[in-house]
Amino acid sequence: MFVLGIDPGVSRCGFGVLDARAGSVTAITAGVFTTPPEMELPMRLQEIYRDLTALIDEYQPEVMAIEQVFTNRNLNTAVAVGRASGVAMLAAGQAGMGVFEISPSAVKLAVTGYGRADKQQIRYAIMQQLKLKVLDAPADAADALALALSYVRSHRPNIPSGASS
Repeated sequence: MFVLGIDPGVSRCGFGVLDARAGSVTAITAGVFTTPPEMELPMRLQEIYRDLTALIDEYQPEVMAIEQVFTNRNLNTAVAVGRASGVAMLAAGQAGMGVFEISPSAVKLAVTGYGRADKQQIRYAIMQQLKLKVLDAPADAADALALALSYVRSHRPNIPSGASS
């Protein structure tokens, strides 16, 4: 089962794909789709959509785990993230994938055991649990892998922490 994690954003949209088989979890790919800030918003969303559908076509994930949009101090950021999230959900829906929204604190708790973990703690936990010697992808990609791993942990409890193939 391939699980696609998405850390949505208009400027930077993190993605990570995990292969979750009975008893093991392996990172397949991770990265960030970026769009230039000078580009019109509809074109930026279209570019994210194209990139996501190409990724979905390539890996054929069964499920998308996406960060739940929440209103923080910056309403404009929340709106932009909501737009990118909607585009990602559309791509998943058109591909017939299940979509699961996960709150940031639930992801942190599932991956690090601490609901207020910082970016470095998440990166370290992902590297340890997926047995990655290096995670040279940006924080958005690490967050996307954490989302996918959080989904796997909550929906496939037979996979232990630190499992890998």
